[in-house]
Amino acid sequence: MKNILYSTVFFLLTSPFYAQESYPDDYFGNPLEIGTILAGTFAELRSNHFHGGLDIKTQQREGLNVLATAEGYISRIKISPWGYGKAVYIQHPNGYTTVYGHLKEFAPKIEAYVKKHQYQKEKFAIELFPSADSLQIKKGQLIAFSGNTGGSGGPHLHYEIRDSRQHPMNPMLFGFTVKDSRKPTVNGVYGYSLTDSSQVNNHNNRVKIKLTKGDDGNYLAETVYASGVISFGINTYDKQDLAHNKNGVYNVKTYINGTLNYELDFKKFSFSESRHLNQLIDYKYFKEKKSRIQKLFKSERNPLSIIKNVEDYGQIIVKEGEQINYKIVISDFNNNKRTVTIPIIGEKKKITHFKDKIESPYYVYADKGITLENDEKQVYIPKNALYDDTPIVFETSGDTITLGNTNVPLHKNITLKFNANKFSTDDLSKIYISGLGYNNKPYFYINTYKKDGKIIGKTKYFGKFTLSVDTEKPSIKPVNTQEGKWMSKANFLQMKITDQLSGIDKFRATINGKWALMEYDAKKDLLSYKFSDNVHISGENKFKLIVIDNVGNNSIFEMTFFRKN
Repeated sequence: MKNILYSTVFFLLTSPFYAQESYPDDYFGNPLEIGTILAGTFAELRSNHFHGGLDIKTQQREGLNVLATAEGYISRIKISPWGYGKAVYIQHPNGYTTVYGHLKEFAPKIEAYVKKHQYQKEKFAIELFPSADSLQIKKGQLIAFSGNTGGSGGPHLHYEIRDSRQHPMNPMLFGFTVKDSRKPTVNGVYGYSLTDSSQVNNHNNRVKIKLTKGDDGNYLAETVYASGVISFGINTYDKQDLAHNKNGVYNVKTYINGTLNYELDFKKFSFSESRHLNQLIDYKYFKEKKSRIQKLFKSERNPLSIIKNVEDYGQIIVKEGEQINYKIVISDFNNNKRTVTIPIIGEKKKITHFKDKIESPYYVYADKGITLENDEKQVYIPKNALYDDTPIVFETSGDTITLGNTNVPLHKNITLKFNANKFSTDDLSKIYISGLGYNNKPYFYINTYKKDGKIIGKTKYFGKFTLSVDTEKPSIKPVNTQEGKWMSKANFLQMKITDQLSGIDKFRATINGKWALMEYDAKKDLLSYKFSDNVHISGENKFKLIVIDNVGNNSIFEMTFFRKN
C-alpha cells in the first residue's frame, strides 16, 4: 500500500499540475532542535558549482541531534572522506527527498545498518540504497548527530530538499524562516563590452563603475559613456541578522528604462548544469582576485535554468546620443532590496583599454573536438569542453605540457597523453601525471593510467602538466597509541597517514587478522578505529595497517596493544 502511495504522489509531482510550482510550507520541520542560523544559503556561488542546500550553524559544536524533517524512508546513505562526508537521504511520500550532510554519526539503528554493510564489504567509503521497508522514518525522529565530516570547513549541518527529479530546491520556499532585516551588500559593479568595437568609458575590457551610496542605502553610478553592445556584472552578497557569513543573494533583476531585461532567480537548479556557474561568473576575475562577479548577461551556450526573462541575452545596445536608465535590483529571500541605478549616454569614445588577447597558432571551436600533438605528446579537447571559441596555448618541453590559460574555464575533462616507451617497466610503475604550481613544483595528482605505450590522464583545468616520479612510501604515525600500550580507557585507536607526492589511494587495517573499520578524516589525515566495534578481544591484540599511495608504494605498520573489555 505504501509503495502505491509513493508512486501516486510521484506521478502528481511530475504532472503538468505540479509545474505551477506551489510549495508546501508546513510539511517539513526543523532538522535541528536549535534556532536556524545560516552559514550558507541555497545556490550560493562555490568553486565550480552552486551550493545545493542550506548550511545550518550548530553553535560550533558537533553531536547535536539531527531530526527527520518529515516522514518517509531512508533511500540512500553515503559515506566519503570528501563531499558531504556522512550523509543520509530520506524519500518522502510527497515525492521530495531531504538530504542531511557532514554528519558525525548516525542514530543507533541506522549506524548498525551501515556498519553491518561496511564490515561485509570491508570498506569505509560506501554507498547504500536501502529498500522502502528497511529504514522507515517518522517526522521528528532522531536520524543522526551533526558533525564536520567530508569537505566541511567547520561543524554545521548541510540540509537539502530535492524534487522528484533530484533537483535541489531552495528550502526557504518550504516555510523555513531566518531572521534577516539586512539589505544585500554591493561590493562593486563592472561594465563589459561584448563586441570588439564596443566600449564602456573608453574600455573594451572589464571596467569598474564608480558608485555613490544614497541616504536610502541605494547606489547611483556616475554617468557611463558607452557605445555598441554592452552589459554589466555585479559583486554582491547577503548577511542575515544573527550571522557574519557572506551568503548568496536570492534574486537579481535588471531593467532598461523600466522594462525587465534580465533575471537571476535562485529557486532551484539541476546538478547537471551546476558547473555552468563558470559561465555565469567572470571566471578570469575569480582566478585572479578570488572573488566572484555575477554577469548580468547570458552567454549564448549557457543553459542555466536560474536565468529568467532574458531580453537579448541581457545585452544593452547603446546607440549614439541615446540616454538609457539601467537599474539593478538585488533581493534576499526576505525581500530586502538594494538597487543600483546607472545612467548611460550613447557616445562613441576612443578605446584606450583593450581586452587581453592570446597569441597562439592553435584555435579551438567550442562545438568541435580537437587533438593537438607535438614532441610525442598529445592533448585531446572534446566537443563542448570550452564555453567559447578561443585560441589556446599549446607548448611542450621535456616531459612538460603547457596547455591553455588558467583563466579560461573547462566544462569537460581533457585528455593528456605522454609517450611511455622510453621508461623501463619498473620506472613506469612509479610515474604519474601532476599539475605544476608555483616555481614549477608538482602540487596535485592527476588520475593516471598506462595503455598502449602511453601515460594517460584527464583534467578539467588548463595549466602546466608534467610526468612526476613517486618512490616514497606513505607515512604512518600512531596518534594515541604505541607498542605494548594498554588502551582500556580509550574510545579510539588513531593513526595519522600522509603521502607527500601522489597521495593516498587506499588503506586496510586488521586486528588479530580480522578487518577493522577505520574512519578516514581526510582533512586531518586521520584514521580512527572505534573500540565499540569490538573487533579486538580482551587482552593482547595484534594491529596491522597497510597504506598504499596512488602509484602503489605501500607502508605497513604493526604493533601490539592491550585492552581489558
